[in-house]
Amino acid sequence: MPHRNTYIPRFRISLVRETRGTYTEQKLSSSADADRLLRPLLHNLDREHFIVIGLDAKNAVIGMNTVSIGSLNMAIVHPREVCKPLILMNAAGFICAHNHPSGDATPSLEDRQLTTRLKQAADIIGIRMLDHVIIGEFGLYSFADNGCLS
Repeated sequence: MPHRNTYIPRFRISLVRETRGTYTEQKLSSSADADRLLRPLLHNLDREHFIVIGLDAKNAVIGMNTVSIGSLNMAIVHPREVCKPLILMNAAGFICAHNHPSGDATPSLEDRQLTTRLKQAADIIGIRMLDHVIIGEFGLYSFADNGCLS
């Protein structure tokens, strides 16, 4: 039987900048900083949006990516989809965030489980997870401020 050549596709991975927003702070160093950046983007939306913010080694914002847009009470988020843009941005750390359209920023069991999985994935690939914040109508929940990322 004659030998057949098998061709393997080669891929090049690249990051494409879609838009450029304005952010006046030099770096994100607290959940309050994250709230100032994210509240205008996530407030009053009718569905859950999950966003990841890539940070450099000094916690300056490199970029932002909307990972998922879900429904009224959930957004499907996989760690690989959170980590992919961070790797492409060459991020040293990140903060992830999502909104609760109900207005109540209290984390669900699924939010807690996702945060644990994201922290584990980030530790494996060597990108620091600084926080996961939930934006509600009147407040914010920070997993870091509540000791859930140690």
